[in-house]
Amino acid sequence: MQRQQQLSEWLHSLFPDSDFTLAPASADASFRRYFRVNFQDGTTRVAMDAPPSHEDCRPFLHVGKLFEDASTHVPHVYAQDLEQGFLLLSDLGDTTYLQALTPDNAKQLYSSATDALINIQLASKENELPLYDEALLRQELELFPEWYIAKHLGVTLSEKQKGKLEECFQRILRNNLAQPQVYVHRDYHSRNLMYVADNNPDSINPGIIDFQDAVYGPITYDLASLFKDAYIRWEEADIIDWLIPYWEKARKAKLPVSEDFGEFYRDYEWMGVQRHLKVLGIFARLYYRDGKEDYLKDMPWVFEYLHRACIRYIDLKPLQVLLEELHPKLIQEGYSF
Repeated sequence: MQRQQQLSEWLHSLFPDSDFTLAPASADASFRRYFRVNFQDGTTRVAMDAPPSHEDCRPFLHVGKLFEDASTHVPHVYAQDLEQGFLLLSDLGDTTYLQALTPDNAKQLYSSATDALINIQLASKENELPLYDEALLRQELELFPEWYIAKHLGVTLSEKQKGKLEECFQRILRNNLAQPQVYVHRDYHSRNLMYVADNNPDSINPGIIDFQDAVYGPITYDLASLFKDAYIRWEEADIIDWLIPYWEKARKAKLPVSEDFGEFYRDYEWMGVQRHLKVLGIFARLYYRDGKEDYLKDMPWVFEYLHRACIRYIDLKPLQVLLEELHPKLIQEGYSF
């Protein structure tokens, strides 16, 4: 309540002659909280509360400017107080892609999402964002044995299992690091893309949020986030139908994607393997460390994405075997934990 009072006082200093109310807008997996500021004239803004002891607003501001300059729809920053950890932003509404997507509109909405992604990728420059380098990719992979295997499953791997896992980690990293480098949102999925209604004057879909952890890294990463989504699932044939137009548009825009769709798709799949190993570790950590149990229910889909990809590539066979040793009844029970 003290933070909310401080936020209210800051807003009053910005709008001394205006009455407004504050209502919770959303929260995320970090310490950030968001409040909708409702003014009497019907105008709304969103206030971000990011406690400086836990969060640094500067990456959000930096990445937001890069993405805004790339003609994508991100929250515009109207005011900031970095010392207190407050930002005043434009309101992208409260309807996420997760809530808006249907079989009827999915093709259109995903086309808009990949168009925005191409704009971001085309704007890419070196030395603007942290590198998605081997150290960071490796750090993320290690979340899987630490938090998912050891903490969540309570399993201690044998030396042979550790060796096989490391062998696959090295293969995954080789693929990921060989991919062309662009700006990477890093969580480009249905909960971080906002659906903007057609009657909104800013009706450019999608609104893009939660981009403060963006990096400079593999070109397929955000596609793996978007189409191998932990929160919504589509048939693989549909996903391929949405990926091919991205690939065609990316080639036309001279982005450095493979000229062979099969090679491009393989890179996308291997990037997804890295991401899903990380996500399983993160979801376990969010539960055991942070007490956020809602993420546990999303683990089966993530595991299924991971397992199915490992089946398709002989170089990932040792990881497939390990996954089946960890969950011996997995296939028979249809990926239900």
